[in-house]
Amino acid sequence: MTLNYSKKVMENFLHPRNMGKIENADGVGKVGNSVCGDILNLYIKVGKKKIRGKLIEYIKDIKFQTLGCGAAIAVSSMITQLAKGKTLEEAEKISNKDIVHELEGLPPVKYHCSLLGADALHLAIKDYLSKNKHEK
Repeated sequence: MTLNYSKKVMENFLHPRNMGKIENADGVGKVGNSVCGDILNLYIKVGKKKIRGKLIEYIKDIKFQTLGCGAAIAVSSMITQLAKGKTLEEAEKISNKDIVHELEGLPPVKYHCSLLGADALHLAIKDYLSKNKHEK
């Protein structure tokens, strides 16, 4: 089967951004797809700043380690770009559809990879919030 990938997918696969591991990460999201075998570990560091007198938590740094196909790597790269610098509240709203849109599409057979990216981000945020006893 021949898959047609967008230039954006190929760029993020061949030159992924934010690849690696954050030691002592504030939050970690680990997801996998048992059908295709893709595994994604996403690490976040949370920063805090005051805006108009209110303390805001944001994703100061984000990195990933992915074992998977080209689409899974491109998705991992893109989710880090979408989330970096966003408040936790903004990052929680990033969906797999946002990832697919930013990558200018994915072949239907690879759409499940976008779910891995969104799920890993949401789990990393949830992990951070639970470690820091935030009410949700």
